[in-house]
Amino acid sequence: MSCRVVVLLSGRGSNFRAIAEAGLPITIAAVVSNRPDAAGLVYARERGIAVCALDHRAHADRETFDRLLAEEIERHRPDLVVLAGYMRILSPAFIARFEGRLLNIHPSLLPMFPGLKTHERALAEGVKVHGCTVHFVTADLDHGPIVIQAAVPVRADDTPETLGARVLRQEHRIYPEAVRWFAEGRLAIEDGRVNLRGDPASQSVLASADVAM
Repeated sequence: MSCRVVVLLSGRGSNFRAIAEAGLPITIAAVVSNRPDAAGLVYARERGIAVCALDHRAHADRETFDRLLAEEIERHRPDLVVLAGYMRILSPAFIARFEGRLLNIHPSLLPMFPGLKTHERALAEGVKVHGCTVHFVTADLDHGPIVIQAAVPVRADDTPETLGARVLRQEHRIYPEAVRWFAEGRLAIEDGRVNLRGDPASQSVLASADVAM
């Protein structure tokens, strides 16, 4: 049986597009956005995927909105919920409801640079390696169990835009891979770390060996 996935996004949804076009053993049951004008909804409609826009500005508080969001997601009976550029902090109750089946991608090598403006901060700190991380979501912002990471070099002439573009190419590579592993039942969380079943060499965290030059 195909793994049922619901995607949450707030903007263009480039990671959603990468997942949708990767030929994965999944069914994208719905795409939900907190912004009615999100470009990712247009792409979902073009692919014949059910869409729903829940404008967070129409609700009094985060808890009320997240409860309605969770109810909408549950209507589609997902095995996995994928955050693809969903730009809202989720409430603890929402995270608990989908614990163990909620994935996110973050544009840094966590635990470095959680939060926003990761590329600017990486350049300001002078790091030589930057990248992205797919992780399970927990109540601890941007610190959930790591599934896979990809690294890119930081160049002397980089700007936040050029560095961000290099990282984004890796996001589009590793996020579909993480979703594939979940769909195949290969991800196991043990003591706060992710093991890849069938790969004893993964040693809790599988890091990408590819470095984009």
